[in-house]
Amino acid sequence: MNKRNLFAIAIAFCLILWPLAPAQAQLQSHNDGNGVAVLRSIESLRDLDYQAWQLVAYREGLPGGPLRLRIVGYPGKVRLNHPTALQVQSGEKNWNLADITLENPTLSSDSRDAAAEFDLEPLLSSLRKNRPLRLMLPGVFTELPVPPFVVQEWRQLPNQPL
Repeated sequence: MNKRNLFAIAIAFCLILWPLAPAQAQLQSHNDGNGVAVLRSIESLRDLDYQAWQLVAYREGLPGGPLRLRIVGYPGKVRLNHPTALQVQSGEKNWNLADITLENPTLSSDSRDAAAEFDLEPLLSSLRKNRPLRLMLPGVFTELPVPPFVVQEWRQLPNQPL
């Protein structure tokens, strides 16, 4: 066995035995245009048709503030009709999150109609584990899988200090 093969085996062995660090939450804090503190989680995910979506879960203000989920598609490629409830499944549990897009002045005046916003509180208040979720938005996408690490970030939003 030459040195290169021995080196490759040693590297592979180290990678297998090296403990992996747990995923860290990627919550970001900033002030919105009105000076209100916002804590958010931003992830780009693909639905089962391989369309990309940006999911922004956020809380306005201090712990206990409103919890929202904004789903953004590629402008010009998708038009979202309002109101359309977001259907969420995890195992045998189901939730219908209210479409509150038209309550947001910025989104309601955006002619591209590429974003929708939902009340995230009913989901987060009943989740007890970081289980994967399946999102369905009728007429837009049939299934958008949300992995457990994203659910973990979302579950930290209600009580995480800024």
